[in-house]
Amino acid sequence: MASPAAPAAAVPTSAPPLEQLRHLAVELRLLIPGVRVGEARETTKEFNLETFWRRFNKAAVTVSREATSLTVVFSRLPLPSPQETQRFCEQVHDSIKAMIAVYYSLPKDQGTTLRKLVRGATLDIVDGMAQLVEVLYVTPAQSSENLISYNSVWDSCQQVPRIPRDNKAAALSVLTRSVNFVKDAHEEMEQAVEECDPYCGLLNDIEEDNSDHHDGVEDILGCPNNRDLYWSEEDQELIIPCLALVRASKACLKRIRVSVAENGKKDQVAQLDDIVDISDEISPSVDDLALSIYPPVCHLTVRINSAKLVSVLKKALEITRASHVTPQPEDSWIPLLINAVDHCMNRIKELTQNEVES
Repeated sequence: MASPAAPAAAVPTSAPPLEQLRHLAVELRLLIPGVRVGEARETTKEFNLETFWRRFNKAAVTVSREATSLTVVFSRLPLPSPQETQRFCEQVHDSIKAMIAVYYSLPKDQGTTLRKLVRGATLDIVDGMAQLVEVLYVTPAQSSENLISYNSVWDSCQQVPRIPRDNKAAALSVLTRSVNFVKDAHEEMEQAVEECDPYCGLLNDIEEDNSDHHDGVEDILGCPNNRDLYWSEEDQELIIPCLALVRASKACLKRIRVSVAENGKKDQVAQLDDIVDISDEISPSVDDLALSIYPPVCHLTVRINSAKLVSVLKKALEITRASHVTPQPEDSWIPLLINAVDHCMNRIKELTQNEVES
C-alpha cells in the first residue's frame, strides 16, 4: 500500500498569503518521502496501461497549469487576498495529490524498471513545485527568481510524454544510459592516458611562477611530490588491461542492449528487470576502477576494483544468457566476452601480484 503523508496543521483562511504559501511548501515536502518508498495501491480493477498514461499525462498538464497560475499571481503586486491565495494553494495541492495517486495506480507487475522511471518523474514534479512555492513566499514579485523555479516545474511536466511507455522500452532507455556512461568513462580514461599526466599542467604552473623559491612553495602549500603526480612505468603497464576491461564492459552493455531490443518481450517484465538491475551496477563499478588509476596509484585498489567489475560483468552476462532475450544460450558472443573479461583480469592479477604478496 502507498505510504500516507504526515498530516499538516490546517492554516486559517484568513492567514496572510505568504504564510499560506509557506504552509503549502511544507505540505508538498511531506508528500515526497511517501512517493519515494510507497508501493502501488492494491485494486481489484483490471489495469489498462493506455488509460494510465492518459491520466498521467493529464495530471502533468494540470500541474503545469496550476504552476503557471500561481507564478503569475505571486510575481506581481498587489499579492492576492487571503481567500484567493487559499484557492490557489488548494488547487496546487490537489493537482500534486492527483498526480501522485496516478503514479500509485501503476502496479508492480508492469515492471519495476518502468515504475522507477515514473516515480522519478513524479518526484521531479513534486520537488519542483515545492521549490517554486518556497521561492514565491521568500521572494514574491521578483520575476527572475520565480521564472527559474517555474521553468523547472514546466520542464519536468514536459518530460512526462517522453517517458517510455512499457517495461521493455524502459529497460532499453536505462541500458542506453548505462552504455553512454561507460562510454564517457572510457573516453576520459583514454584522454588521461594520452596526456600521460592529468596533473602536469598544474605542476608546471607552480614551477614556472615560482622558480626562484620552488622548494618554499612546496613546503608552504604541501604540494605532492612527483610520485603523487606521475604514473610510473608499472602504473602505465597496469592501465593497459584496465582500459581493455572498460572496453569489454562497454561491449557487454551494448550486446545486452541489442539482445533486449531484438528479443525482449514486453510480457517478460521480471526477466527484463533482472537484466536492468544487474546491468545498472556496471557503470558505477567502471567509475570506481577509473578513479583508482589516477596517481598516486594503489595497485591493490586497482586489483580489488577490477575484480568487483569483473564479478558484475559475469553476473550480467549469465543473467542475460539464462533469460528469454538469448534464445540460443550457446550464442558465441557471451562466451567470447567472458573470455575477454577473464583475460583482462588475469593480466591485472599478474601485474599486481607483488602487492598481494607484500
